[in-house]
Amino acid sequence: MESTREGSQVGVLYIVATPIGNLDDITERACRVLTEVDVIAAEDTRHSGRLLQHLGIQKPMISLHEHNERNRADALLRRIEAGESAALVSDAGTPLISDPGFVVVREARARGVRVVPVPGACALVAALSAAGLPTDRFLFAGFVPAKSGARRAALQALAQETATLVFYESPHRIRDMIADIAGEMGDNREVVIARELTKTFETFYSGTAAELMAVLADDGNASRGEFVVMVRGAPSRAQQAAGLDVDRMLSLLVAELPVKQAAKIGAELTGLSRNELYQRALAFKSGR
Repeated sequence: MESTREGSQVGVLYIVATPIGNLDDITERACRVLTEVDVIAAEDTRHSGRLLQHLGIQKPMISLHEHNERNRADALLRRIEAGESAALVSDAGTPLISDPGFVVVREARARGVRVVPVPGACALVAALSAAGLPTDRFLFAGFVPAKSGARRAALQALAQETATLVFYESPHRIRDMIADIAGEMGDNREVVIARELTKTFETFYSGTAAELMAVLADDGNASRGEFVVMVRGAPSRAQQAAGLDVDRMLSLLVAELPVKQAAKIGAELTGLSRNELYQRALAFKSGR
């Protein structure tokens, strides 16, 4: 029979979000769970130990990070299967979001271990909420490759994505990242950078990729801290078509091609209905 105290339920792995900067962002539920579990698996026990000390919590801890996760997952899950409860925390924010934990959670679910999320701070969600970019659709791409060629290739592959793009980036690569966004997506692509979220020097920079390149070059502090980089998605084909003189395009196409082929090419270029374009092209062909 499970205890009525959430944190002490046997055989449970809790995925606990912790603050990304401001310690006041810890939730009451997270504090309760961390107080009541049998063991805490932390990305960096020293880092998380300081948080626990601030909260007045003393619990056994084990390290679980990207270099040892596969080796330690089994031992942790055996403890949970034996009746203990455990909390998984990362250095900051929600575990598994560009942080370790996937191997453990995947294996836990495969074994039938109950996995319970304890939601809280998440840098990408916090950044999006204040960026002023469309949030009805977004694509979180995490960290792009560190090497220039691979990074440019990754950005080029995303250049036509219409959803808002969200990346994490480190301070020593932020300038190169924005330069590559300008190079692969255009100088005028709208970009918002969130720096040091929830911390003393939290700052948002917004503008075109070219403008933000200049900001980063002029402001030495702008390249310090932790970054969430958000890029407005590419215009949809329909939006691109709205900026075209579709009738002129069709008139040029039907002058050289059969109506059906002109409509097909027009549809591929604009994203508009092929049938609609066929009727418009037919009118041009007949001189109406």
